[in-house]
Amino acid sequence: MTRPYIMVAPNGARRGRADHPALPVTTEQIVATAAACHIAGADALHLHVRDDDGLHSLDAGRYAETLAAISERVPGLRLQITTEAAGIFDVASQLDCLSGVKPDWASISVREIARDPELAPQVYGRCEDQGTEVQHILYDREDIALLQDWQARGIVRPGQTAVLFVLGRYAPGQVSVPENLLPFRDAMPGVQTWMVCAFGPQEHACLLEAARQGADLRVGFENSLADQSNRLHPDNAASVAALRSLLERHLS
Repeated sequence: MTRPYIMVAPNGARRGRADHPALPVTTEQIVATAAACHIAGADALHLHVRDDDGLHSLDAGRYAETLAAISERVPGLRLQITTEAAGIFDVASQLDCLSGVKPDWASISVREIARDPELAPQVYGRCEDQGTEVQHILYDREDIALLQDWQARGIVRPGQTAVLFVLGRYAPGQVSVPENLLPFRDAMPGVQTWMVCAFGPQEHACLLEAARQGADLRVGFENSLADQSNRLHPDNAASVAALRSLLERHLS
């Protein structure tokens, strides 16, 4: 079986060093984490940047600086930026971020863009015009229905088909289980380019099941700090390495 494609999401929008001392916040910490995770087996990195106070940011300049620094240190690692609003940014700010950074790859939540239906066509049109690959973030079947409606109406452009299924984001305690994948697969049985991430200590178990079904995988401290026994991973690279080991044992 072909080894699944692995993306690491090392920090997210909300967690900080108080949650885990190895969670990267500064540019230097993110670059070092990227290098370690690539050695451990990550093929790509899902990037969040922070402001001077360590808070979630969509600043184009900070993105450009961090993207350049990672690319110089780890040229073999593919990079994806987030446009996550995190309860802070409106759709206009998300569009400005995409326009300012012009990333090769960006994750976009359909439920967030739906907050401003008039701007939605511009978001996806801008990505098409500047060559930004879109990965749609989907939290439940309602998100899938919205994406499919936008695809049918041409709001989401042809070719913008890649998705990330997020397991457990709205489950009690943000704890996912492998069975959480079933509603997504039932709703999008023919999807070709799909990735899965999962919240909570069963993160790796969920990703193993997703890999068995042909998914790409996203792992890291954005979604889970601990293993199935609720022991903290030493750092993101350790989580990536543990996932790689699990996949090798069960998929070889």
